[in-house]
Amino acid sequence: MSVEDREKFLAGLHVGILGVDDPRNGGGPLLVPLWYSYRPGGLVTIQTGRETQKARLIRGAGRFSLCAQDETAPYRYVSVEGPVVAVEDPLPPAEREELARRYLDPDTAEAYLAANQGQLADDVLIRMRPRRWRTADFAAFAEEFEQ
Repeated sequence: MSVEDREKFLAGLHVGILGVDDPRNGGGPLLVPLWYSYRPGGLVTIQTGRETQKARLIRGAGRFSLCAQDETAPYRYVSVEGPVVAVEDPLPPAEREELARRYLDPDTAEAYLAANQGQLADDVLIRMRPRRWRTADFAAFAEEFEQ
């Protein structure tokens, strides 16, 4: 993918898979799905509870990876990895609301925010600067088989 294509794709609506090194018990990385936001040229933003395993591992590693994909053909994905450049604690309410509205319709977002008000108050915002990109777009590959 071109730089423009990969940034546009990452800015699109996808559930991301966060990856962070997990040195406990000699295991592999911790991988978990989550909501995220990204604007082309900007930072990847996630939110999580300040005392979750995700947050502890990210603080320890000082970096994380995120992968977003299309789950229908022709398949595409963008994976980014980079350093944490900011942690905002507590999570700014406007950021919490923006992320909920990104993934949910207006009525559901309002209900979600109201129902999770207490839990969301324990969240932090983590910003990562993408340094390494990996991408694939299988559209051209798929076109070869459609002819």
